[in-house]
Amino acid sequence: MNLKKKTLKIHFIGIGGIGVSALARYYLEKGDQVSGSDLVASEIIEELRKRGARIFIGKHKEKNLSENTDLVIFSPAVPKENPELKKAKKLKIPSLSYPQALGKLTKKYFTIAVSGTHGKSTVTAMIGLILKRASFNPTVIVGTKLKEFGNSNFRMGSFSKKSPFQFLVIEADEYRASFLNYWPKIIVLTTLEPDHLDYYKNFKNYILAFRKFISHLPKDGYLVANKDDPTVYTTFSTIVKNVVWYSLKDKESNKIRKLLKIPGEFNVSNALAALRVAQILKIPNKISFKTLSQYKGSWRRFEEKWVKLNAKKFKLISDYAHHPTEIKVTLKTAREKYRKKKIWCIFQPHQFQRTYYLFDEFVQTFKEAIFENWTDNIIITDIYEVSGREDQKIKEKISSEKLVREIAKESEQKNKILYLPFRKIIQYLKENLEGGEVVIMMGAGDIYNLTKRFKK
Repeated sequence: MNLKKKTLKIHFIGIGGIGVSALARYYLEKGDQVSGSDLVASEIIEELRKRGARIFIGKHKEKNLSENTDLVIFSPAVPKENPELKKAKKLKIPSLSYPQALGKLTKKYFTIAVSGTHGKSTVTAMIGLILKRASFNPTVIVGTKLKEFGNSNFRMGSFSKKSPFQFLVIEADEYRASFLNYWPKIIVLTTLEPDHLDYYKNFKNYILAFRKFISHLPKDGYLVANKDDPTVYTTFSTIVKNVVWYSLKDKESNKIRKLLKIPGEFNVSNALAALRVAQILKIPNKISFKTLSQYKGSWRRFEEKWVKLNAKKFKLISDYAHHPTEIKVTLKTAREKYRKKKIWCIFQPHQFQRTYYLFDEFVQTFKEAIFENWTDNIIITDIYEVSGREDQKIKEKISSEKLVREIAKESEQKNKILYLPFRKIIQYLKENLEGGEVVIMMGAGDIYNLTKRFKK
């Protein structure tokens, strides 16, 4: 009797995405054959190629999809008229979106899902690392790259003698209610603020989606929730049987504050969330504290390094912040850490629709940043267009220039805010940096590519 597992042939459309690429890594690690396509090359794609994936770069084409493919997995951003997706349906090849495919895995594992408007990647990383140190050997899918995972957004796990369960730790994204495909045993809920309003239309619908997601918990499941967030506390304090709260007022906060290497009160809160999950799993606190004390942060989360430009040395911070609250927190943290240095903020808005729906919040955040002296100079560059997620009518209504004009309106410090096209940023820095400054390059788009232009 042949018990050898059949090798699957799986094709990923949009394989370079931070989530989709992690799932591709999962199937590569299982020994399946992986192919994929994406519009542009990236470091993530090169890493997948090194591990054996066959990847096509450029315009998506029917010929990229082999007729003997067993399964197609596509990014939620891929439109229905995508030629590879249309060919898959024509050939009746099973096709799943990334959330649907990940959702199937969540039913096979003891899944811990981290949700909320902010902090998902950091909390997911912290939980994954604590479980790893505790020898629970988790599989982890996270929306950023970790040095501890070989500079990857994925870690393959297996069964462990420490637990009867096989663990999967994931970041549960709420975009287009993707997380409603997931069926975890533990859900972490960090914060709730309006976002993705192009899809949800209002904050009420956004909250309702989270309520529905949390209803996916089994009767013996746990919700780990942030008591410091008023919306989280008022919404979920009575609807779930097993709620474990965390707060900056908790007794462990001071210890975490002292041992964390990454800055900011928001990271103390993130660490408390990870600690509560570990306690549910009966992992000793000493293991959690040791792990948290050694956590160095992740890719594009207040990622710091000294660099040079024209022999001028300055501190460069690369950060993923793209929501007004995240921007505020990042700039406040930078000012608290670098009280006497001149701070530059270079921001790339992410998605026309987010910029449009949160326009007033962006204006208020940057006005406050200038007034409170969190930053000395603000440069806002072109809006990063997210393929497959934009509305042409909204694109015509919004621009970075409009955002800058509104921030500068009635401000006594108009000279602190400037619009610059993406291509002119480096030259502007060459001409205006004196050396010794802190330069924050911020956004969820491709602004991080500029960080590669500097010498260490």
